[in-house]
Amino acid sequence: MPLTRDFRVTVLARARRDVGFCQALLTEAINDFLTGETAVGRSILRDLVNATIGFEKLALVVRKPSKSLHRMLGARGNPSSQNFFEIVQALQRHLRVRLHVTARAA
Repeated sequence: MPLTRDFRVTVLARARRDVGFCQALLTEAINDFLTGETAVGRSILRDLVNATIGFEKLALVVRKPSKSLHRMLGARGNPSSQNFFEIVQALQRHLRVRLHVTARAA
């Protein structure tokens, strides 16, 4: 189900004022990638970038054109693992958070 503009605006507004919410979004995006929900993960990362660092600044940090980053995190994007982890690393630094992966038995 596509998200409405009002919903996206609400999420972006909260992300701009609540660092804990941003950290939860980053965690959820990573979990989505790890469980194979890559489209959802890309969408969350795109919203998080828009609400925090912005694509222009992210482009400077990861040394990639902002248009390429937009495509990578777009609906049909497919970032390489290197690009994906560079984006995640930049977001971690920007949010001053460090994610840790923990395995749980299913």
